[in-house]
Amino acid sequence: MYAIVEIAGQQFKVAKNQKVFVHRLQDKEGSEVTFDNVLLLDDGKVTIGAPAIEGAAVTAKILKHLKGDKVIVFKKKRRKGYKVKNGHRQYLSEIQIESIVASGAKKAKKEAPKKEAPKKAEPKVAATPKPAAKKAPVKTASADDLRKVEGIGPKIAEIFAEAGIDTFAKLAKASQKELKAILEGAGSRYASKNPGSWPKQAKMAAEGKWDELKKWQDETKGGIEA
Repeated sequence: MYAIVEIAGQQFKVAKNQKVFVHRLQDKEGSEVTFDNVLLLDDGKVTIGAPAIEGAAVTAKILKHLKGDKVIVFKKKRRKGYKVKNGHRQYLSEIQIESIVASGAKKAKKEAPKKEAPKKAEPKVAATPKPAAKKAPVKTASADDLRKVEGIGPKIAEIFAEAGIDTFAKLAKASQKELKAILEGAGSRYASKNPGSWPKQAKMAAEGKWDELKKWQDETKGGIEA
């Protein structure tokens, strides 16, 4: 029995007890995760989703978090004197497939709603209008725009997001040593960046002190304190 399932934006053909390397997951080592975006299932009979199979799921256990082998990217333009060499190590998670559930391969039939007998119209009574209640704002959990921190561009924000730092609060709690290690792992192009003031700026952003942050950025050069 095997299944084709989407995990962290990639599709894998998996079977029970198989070990797979996937893009870094947010859960801790030793925890169990469930993936319900099953595209194909073969348990003696092949079932194809449209696009996913309803009710089917793959359960796995996170064995460890690690970084992949270094990949060297070298670019050169002839007769232009242009040479660029970068290294990259992808953040990965090793998982082991625990079980494949195929309960959703057959969709349950929905019963047709029963028709009720028409009700007799009742005389309308004028009611006093009630003031409309104000709806509470719905909060949505999402990642913050780390580019508002002076010195962080789109690529560095993407690198931090892959490492699990995607909000101002997480960036504020990170140490300079931890941020430096993430940048060095992304290649020599980012190893020279100075993240010393980034947690301080992120703390002001997380607390909503935008005016104070703007004033601080105006008084410093490139987000680097003298």
